[in-house]
Amino acid sequence: MGPAFVAGVAYLDPGNVASNMTAGAQYGYLLVWVVVLGNLMAWLIQYLSAKLGIVTGRSLPDVLGRRIRNRWSRRAYWVQAELVAMATDIAEVIGGAVALNLLFGIPLLWGGLITGAVSIVLLILQSRCGPRPFEFVIVGLLVIIAVGFTAGVVVAPPDITSAISGLEPRFADSNSVLLATSILGATIMPHAIYAHSSLSRDRFVSQRRDQDGGFSTWTARGAAGSRREIDDTEPLPGTSTSIPANVLLRATRWDVSAAMVIAGAVNLCIMLLAAATLPGVAGTDSLEGAHAALGVALGPIIATLFAVGLLASGLASTAVGAYAGAEIMSGLLHIRVPLVLRRIVTLAPAIAILWLGFDPTQSLVLSQVVLSFGIPFALIPLVALTANSALLGPWRNHWLTTAAGIVASVLLIALNGVLLWLVFTGV
Repeated sequence: MGPAFVAGVAYLDPGNVASNMTAGAQYGYLLVWVVVLGNLMAWLIQYLSAKLGIVTGRSLPDVLGRRIRNRWSRRAYWVQAELVAMATDIAEVIGGAVALNLLFGIPLLWGGLITGAVSIVLLILQSRCGPRPFEFVIVGLLVIIAVGFTAGVVVAPPDITSAISGLEPRFADSNSVLLATSILGATIMPHAIYAHSSLSRDRFVSQRRDQDGGFSTWTARGAAGSRREIDDTEPLPGTSTSIPANVLLRATRWDVSAAMVIAGAVNLCIMLLAAATLPGVAGTDSLEGAHAALGVALGPIIATLFAVGLLASGLASTAVGAYAGAEIMSGLLHIRVPLVLRRIVTLAPAIAILWLGFDPTQSLVLSQVVLSFGIPFALIPLVALTANSALLGPWRNHWLTTAAGIVASVLLIALNGVLLWLVFTGV
C-alpha cells in the first residue's frame, strides 16, 4: 500500500479547499452530494489507473503515446494534458503561498517561489531515492492535512439533518453549477489519473514490457516451449515481487479505498465546516477571509491548524502534480526535460498570477474548472484501455466496471456542457 495515498493528495490540494469552502459558505449544505458523488467516481477511476500501471508496466501517458500513431494528434493531446497540469500547479502553488502568508506574513510572490522550491526538493527525493521515501514524506503531509482541515468540524459539529439533506442532487443557480464543476475538477483531477498509473508502475514493476504493451506480454514459455496464457493467480511478469496478481490487485483496491475514504472525509469536513460556521460572514469567499472568520468563530488554534493544513496541502500536491507533469511529457512526447528546467517552466503561470496580483481564491476556483474540462481526455482513454482484453488480458475490466466508467464519463461531460451553456448564454 502507498501509491494511492500519494495520488490521493491530489484530491486534497488547495483547489479542493477553495472550492469546498466557497461552496459551503455560499450555499450551505446544497452541494454535499457533489462531494460524495465525486469521491465515489474517484475510487473507480483511481483503481483503474493503478491497475493499468501494474498490469502493463506502463503509465497511462506512455500507453497513449505508443498507441496514438499520428505525431500531430499526439502533440495536440499532450498540449491539453500539459495545460491541465499547469492549471493544477496554479491551485497548488497559490495555496501554498496563501498559507505561508497567513502563517508567517510572507508576501504571496515569495511564498509561491518557496512552494515551488520545496516541490523540486521532493521530486529530487523521488527520483534519487525511489518511491518509498517519497511516499513516506507525502503520507506524513497527508496526516497534517487531515488534522488541519478536520479539527474545526470536531470543535463545531455541523447539523446532521441539514447535511443529510444535502445528499439530494440539485442546484440553486448557474453559480452553483460553476462551483459543482469546480468541486468535481478538484476531486477527479486528470493529473491524478496520469500519476497513479506511474506511481503503481514505479512501485511494482521492475522491467519494461514489449514495445506495444500488448497482451503478448502476458504469455510465458511452457516446459516444452509452447506458449500459454498466464493465469490471474500467478505473479505478474516483470513485477518486483512474487505476489500473485489477484492478491496484488486486491491489495491495490484496499489501498485506493483507504486513500479515497480519507480524501472524501476531509473534503466533506471542509464543506461542512464552511456550511456550519461561515454562511453570512463577510469575506468568506477567499481563503484569507475564511481563515479570519474561523479565527473569530472558533478561535486562533483552529484557524492556525487550518493554515497549517493548507500549507501541507500545497507542498504535497505541487510535488505530485509536478511528478505527473513530467510523466505526461515523457510518455506522450518520448522526451525528458531536466527536472529543474521543467519545474521552472510549469511554475511560470502560477508565479505570474501572484506577481500580477490576481485574486488568489478566484484563481484557485477557476483553475479547478479548467481541470474539469480535462477529465474526459484522461478518463475516456483509461476506461477504454482497461476494458481492452488485448492489453490487460485476464485483468481486463468486468463489463459492469466498464459500464460504471462510461456512466461517470457521461455525467462529467454533461456537467461541463451545461456549464458552457450557462457561461455563453449568460443565464
